Amino acid sequence: MDSAIECTLSKFADDTKLCGVVDTLEGRDAIQRDLDRLERWACVNCMKFNKAKCKVLHVGRRNPKHNYRLEEEWIESSPEEKGLGVLIDEKLNMSRQHALAVQKANHVLGCIKRGVTSRLREVILPLCSALVRPHLEYCIQLWEPQYRRHMELLE
Repeated sequence: MDSAIECTLSKFADDTKLCGVVDTLEGRDAIQRDLDRLERWACVNCMKFNKAKCKVLHVGRRNPKHNYRLEEEWIESSPEEKGLGVLIDEKLNMSRQHALAVQKANHVLGCIKRGVTSRLREVILPLCSALVRPHLEYCIQLWEPQYRRHMELLE
């Protein structure tokens, strides 16, 4: 799959991302060539990309927002995309990711409050550590690299 790819290709399970710099027309053309190569690779290997799930995330203030295609179909642009559970927008802003993490954590806290009658610290603390904290810490290194150091100081 990586053969002759010019841009950065990231793969995880069934998820493939192609990234490149498009500050010149050559950059745009390199991405399109790589998309064509990936499409040919998929065809040769009797596979298909789910074109409905393929999106372009244009990052950067001066991004020319070029259009790209897979075969003859244009790939839709998106203002934000999720990769490995992390939501990133075109300004690399993580505020929606924060809000979603807090929302999930609050939902789990509500379930604990409704489902557990005991309010003893030795009951609630392990539940929160196991069920709530992971939602708040998932990929925290991306948006708050110093977080882990702060947590170690508190523990």
